[in-house]
Amino acid sequence: MVTPDLSTIDALARLQLAAHRFGFEVRLRRVPRELEELIAFAGLDDVLRVEPRRQAEEREERLRVEEERELDDPTV
Repeated sequence: MVTPDLSTIDALARLQLAAHRFGFEVRLRRVPRELEELIAFAGLDDVLRVEPRRQAEEREERLRVEEERELDDPTV
């Protein structure tokens, strides 16, 4: 893994500027904590948008479906 530094921030800011000129926006996903902290330290969290991390969803138990039916008449 590459350790993010100020040249990484510079490249991302330039990319965001170029995208903005054409009416687009760059959003960063799955950003390593170090990069996220560096973006905040540089004061660019309003410019370089980092999407919030999603919480792992809890597994839902499968519901068992029980069918209702009439039992055969045992006297027949």
